[in-house]
Amino acid sequence: MKKKTVIEAINICKSFHDPITVKVLTNVSFSINTGEFVSIVGKSGCGKSTLLYILSTMDTSYEGDLLLDGTSMKNKRDAELAKVRNEKIGFVFQFHYLLNEFNNLQNVMLPALKFDKLSPEEIEHNAYEKLKILGIESEALKYPNQLSGGQKQRVAIARALINNPLIIMGDEPTGNLDKMSGDVVFNIFKELAEEYNQSLLIVTHDLDFAANTHRTITMEDGKIIGSEIGTATIEGKR
Repeated sequence: MKKKTVIEAINICKSFHDPITVKVLTNVSFSINTGEFVSIVGKSGCGKSTLLYILSTMDTSYEGDLLLDGTSMKNKRDAELAKVRNEKIGFVFQFHYLLNEFNNLQNVMLPALKFDKLSPEEIEHNAYEKLKILGIESEALKYPNQLSGGQKQRVAIARALINNPLIIMGDEPTGNLDKMSGDVVFNIFKELAEEYNQSLLIVTHDLDFAANTHRTITMEDGKIIGSEIGTATIEGKR
């Protein structure tokens, strides 16, 4: 059965004008299907974080097109894009950005409360279920400052999952973790893709992490210079 395309970049170009014009992305095109775990690698300054900013609809000043769930994101109003981000994209960053005044369960609930589609009771149930998937439900009523770095990142992943997004985007999500915690996060991402059919796009400097994803996109000087199948699809496990 043909897998559905969840996101597609079509000839995306981006320049900064401050004060001279510098091109940072040139004709970037690729797509990601349902359940695909894709990494983007490249040296600092190659444009990968700029690209992620565009793909997440945060930056609308670019040439080319971006399709999310088959719909173009060009010429949409800020309010429409904010709705798309909350409904269709989950974010995981290098730093967890959890709010210490809320317990972990409440942190996971926040995007769904903002989305306002379910009752608070349903959202709380779903948040607990996401924590359970990540093996951290026992920490639900604790606060972020009571957790290790790896546990905090798992809570952040649960928060990214709460609205059942089409795709999760990560910007160096293991960059602030030790190797053991980083491996735990990697294995969670892989399980989400292969067991729950979740699409993931992760920018990383960790070449070992990238090599074990389904596909690695390599960037240099604002262009895609390679796309390689990872060992995850060959070995089936890390």
